[in-house]
Amino acid sequence: MFETDLDTYWKTVVNTMRDGIMIVDTTGSIISVNRALETITGYSREELVGQKCSILNCSIYKMAREQGGAFWCKLFKYGSLDVARCTIMNKSGAYIHVLKNASQLCDRKGNVIGAVETVTDITELVEKDKQIAAFRRTLKAEDGFHEIIGTSAAMRSVYDLIENAAFSDAPVIILGESGTGKELVARAIHQIGVRKGGPFVKVNCAALTETLLESELFGHVKGAYTGAYKDRAGRFEMAQTGDIFLDEIGDLPLSTQVKMLRVLEDKIIERIDVRIISATNRDLPSLIEKRTFRKDLFFRINVIPIHLPPLRERLEDIPLLAESCFRKIQMKSGKDIKGISKDLIDCLMNYTWPGNVRELKSAFEYAVVVCQEPMIRAHHLPPGILQETTAIRHGKPLAQSKEEIKKRELISTLNRSKGNQSLAAEILGISRVTIWNRMRKYGVRSVYNADVINENSNADKTT
Repeated sequence: MFETDLDTYWKTVVNTMRDGIMIVDTTGSIISVNRALETITGYSREELVGQKCSILNCSIYKMAREQGGAFWCKLFKYGSLDVARCTIMNKSGAYIHVLKNASQLCDRKGNVIGAVETVTDITELVEKDKQIAAFRRTLKAEDGFHEIIGTSAAMRSVYDLIENAAFSDAPVIILGESGTGKELVARAIHQIGVRKGGPFVKVNCAALTETLLESELFGHVKGAYTGAYKDRAGRFEMAQTGDIFLDEIGDLPLSTQVKMLRVLEDKIIERIDVRIISATNRDLPSLIEKRTFRKDLFFRINVIPIHLPPLRERLEDIPLLAESCFRKIQMKSGKDIKGISKDLIDCLMNYTWPGNVRELKSAFEYAVVVCQEPMIRAHHLPPGILQETTAIRHGKPLAQSKEEIKKRELISTLNRSKGNQSLAAEILGISRVTIWNRMRKYGVRSVYNADVINENSNADKTT
């Protein structure tokens, strides 16, 4: 009775399964399929039954000529196929990634009468793998350095400094505008440096009150102040044998600066051995003039300075940064957005980026949220960016070519070097002759004690 019931309900069972099932005879002709296989392939049962299984154009389908002259699938020679990854072609001609299992079917006498195959659609998983691979490509060494994205001459100089600083025990100070990636640089120094086996401890000097900051840095004993209910180790002690990163050191109170000076001068305090990496977006020399920052401390922390260029001075890195930002945010969001458009890149290249890379990331977070199209386009950017770039583009061509990027880089670097061509060449990592040739090519001339002038723009000053 049970076998009779099983035969009766077998079709219901196989049609309930999410994996596709296909039964073929020994010639490879399809004799039965379930609903899942119809869904996966796009073919109806009527279109499949009676056809050769080669209709699905399986990428691992192989034929072997037997002695009788018939063509048999190698499945009938080896008996089974275990979890093979392959592609099949659906009715529309598109390839689908699947996992396939197969086994021979034999009668009671052991004679092979056909085969059964199960097909699992893994197309979505493969697409995710491609997205992950694309994301990894944006972080390859040639596109950046320890999660810092950029291949511009300015960033290559930064990478060289990071490597040199990493293998020194001298204090490092990272200088740059807000959002330029100072913490990433600090982490890179630690990760490749002589102290990488020790901890990396971060302290934001601008986030705590004076009393709490000193307690965080140097620790405290029970009862040192209201709320100090027990002894506590400071961040310097926690960073033992490693690096301590003092972010926004320009906001360090004067009283704390005195204690910090002791740490640097004595090298170790209470058997604490750490290397200090500091960072600031403030102009420390001007703070020294205002007597809000100690000159002797500045000389101690300014042993190996690393200047991070603002994003507007390395425009050629924007496409790489944009791709990296998009991939990271798109993967978190899970939205089916295929990529970023050329008009978006054009828009990004014509914005001043006062918030630098941090602002670029925020712009993509906004764009991914509002985008309801296959591609992120310029009109998906935050309104503030659109307004500025629209004004900049009015009556002016977009910066679309590599030559335009090189020209902007040259002008920006000459302005930074106050027209000193040798210094500009050093910053860009090229020869002085190359600087001269590019100035000639792009119609740029340097005026002593004045801004660099672009001769091709009616001698307007370029700032």
